[in-house]
Amino acid sequence: MVIVTRIRREVLTLPAAQLGHDNPLPPLRPLDEVHRIDDRDRQDMPRDMARQLGQEPLRSLLPVRVRDGYGRTREPRTLDALVIENDWLRATVLPGLGGRIVSLVHLPTARELLYRNPVFQPANFALNGAWYSGGIEWNIGATGHTTLSCAPLHAARVPAPDGGEMLRLWEWERLRDLPFQVDLWLPDGSDFLYAGVRIRNPHERPVPAYWWTNIAVPEERRVLAPAEEAWHFGYERRLTRVPVPSYDGIDRTRPLNSPYAADYFYEVPDGRRRWIAALDADGHGLVQTSTDVLRGRKLFVWGSGPGGRRWQDWLTEPGTGGYCEIQAGLARTQLEHVRLEPESEVSWLEAYGPLDATPEGAWPDVVREAEERLAAVLPRTRVEEAYAAWRPCADTDPAEPLATGSGWGALEVLRAGWKLPGTPFPEGALGEAQAPWAELLRTGSLPEPRRVRPPGETLVAPHWRDMLETAPATPHTEYHLGVAQWHAGDRAQAVRSWERALPLAPSPWPLLRVLAVADRTSGHHERAAERYAEAFDDLCRELRDQGGAWTAAVAALGRETLRALLRTRRTADARAVWERLPPAVRQRGRFLLLHAELLLAEGRHADARAVFEEEFEVADLREGEEAIGRLWARLTDDPLPARHDFRMRPDAP
Repeated sequence: MVIVTRIRREVLTLPAAQLGHDNPLPPLRPLDEVHRIDDRDRQDMPRDMARQLGQEPLRSLLPVRVRDGYGRTREPRTLDALVIENDWLRATVLPGLGGRIVSLVHLPTARELLYRNPVFQPANFALNGAWYSGGIEWNIGATGHTTLSCAPLHAARVPAPDGGEMLRLWEWERLRDLPFQVDLWLPDGSDFLYAGVRIRNPHERPVPAYWWTNIAVPEERRVLAPAEEAWHFGYERRLTRVPVPSYDGIDRTRPLNSPYAADYFYEVPDGRRRWIAALDADGHGLVQTSTDVLRGRKLFVWGSGPGGRRWQDWLTEPGTGGYCEIQAGLARTQLEHVRLEPESEVSWLEAYGPLDATPEGAWPDVVREAEERLAAVLPRTRVEEAYAAWRPCADTDPAEPLATGSGWGALEVLRAGWKLPGTPFPEGALGEAQAPWAELLRTGSLPEPRRVRPPGETLVAPHWRDMLETAPATPHTEYHLGVAQWHAGDRAQAVRSWERALPLAPSPWPLLRVLAVADRTSGHHERAAERYAEAFDDLCRELRDQGGAWTAAVAALGRETLRALLRTRRTADARAVWERLPPAVRQRGRFLLLHAELLLAEGRHADARAVFEEEFEVADLREGEEAIGRLWARLTDDPLPARHDFRMRPDAP
């Protein structure tokens, strides 16, 4: 057999915004996740679904940092890509940006099967901030878009089951401390791309696992799935069972028919083949199918309302067309987590390819024809056989490295001595971020920073917390220990650790800031504001340069300080903080919004209104966030300007 699959490097040039520097302040506040539901909705759920909704939902982002340093200025930039292709399909992967498949082209017809975003524009949709739209993304960790959305993954060339080549992507997911891999290959003569996925739990305890594959496709489609019911989730935070394809007299399988953003989690009957397809008016499109472990199927729509249209323009280039997402996951809904037993793993196979079928007609007939066409071009047994053939290859060591991810997996393997065939995390991958923790592991002591700079990342898992508790109690160690204790829920002990460190710390502002967060959390807002002001003043005195890391620290602490001072009506102090911010920071959309709030607090109503006339953009506007609309309503009874209308739900009665 002549193997024609090829893997090669490529460089994409796109209008792209810079990611900027991560926020150096540890995210101590509870996770602001929009995907929560009213408890009364649990009463009518299947028992396993209700149980998995309570399966350790994520409460904190630690140890991951927030990525909020990006903007909206796009310039032509180059992105490293890996291309896997045969004579039928060409898949383009960005290993440095979450391993996203940004393009899947059916070569005989020259059709792009995905929604291919013509720009790279980060937006605040990932659990930790920066995310971008388009293509096929791999979401692991917890409800929401993965923290690895804009992070590098390891990538390598690996032998495929048929003797050809696979492209392996792998990383260490830090929220749940789980290694995972995605193996992509194109069987000889196939117009379906296969993805073998494996998540491992190397721990001696069960871990909640989460996975959803999100596939962006143009929204002028009809979405088909083998279901007659779905669980509908809107941004009113209600989860209700609805009929498919229509309810309230509207066919919801057509993305533009829904007025607001919404999720439809299809109730695929047990024993039925798992698949979902999106077809255009001519009956051409993409189908995704899998082995049965990947149980869930979902449609996400932005809707036809002004908020949904504004988000579409925001995430891409206006005028280039919108998208919806068809998705597949481990559970019925994305609000659930499944239990992964100690020292076990879960794996499955996905397949993506072209499908031609009739999208028009009665729902049972349309679904039946699509299922028959899928069976003709890719029988269910072939997917199961491909999975069985892939499983032994999942442990094969990579043959040729193609891209490098983070060093966090290497640190965990060094600590525990785990053997993870197929996904090596060699000690050579350790970098600057891991260096102090590797020294703690070797010597039992966390080294003091060699120069004054914003604090590094804190590891919070129990084994690292135990090491911090037995390490020499320097101010630097006490700071990190307090963060780990806070994450564990021992907030009183965290405060004691920080208070012990404060009198001896050469750099007080990081400790003042975490103590301010503790005060705010416990309702002591006046004391929080005082500590924030003191922390910001200390940071400004300590400021070494206007480099990226220091600017990120000033912006992050300045933002929190302004909010704390405005909450306690200390407008004069808030004005003083505003004046000390670097000019470039003051011009960011988030800070212009804060400035409008400050002006309003000062009684300068007209000046606050004038800020909106500057047509600012809040680059890190959060999914579902309504801060702009609320401030606008305090200024005027006029309708919210279209450029600021990002509403994802109906107005509350």
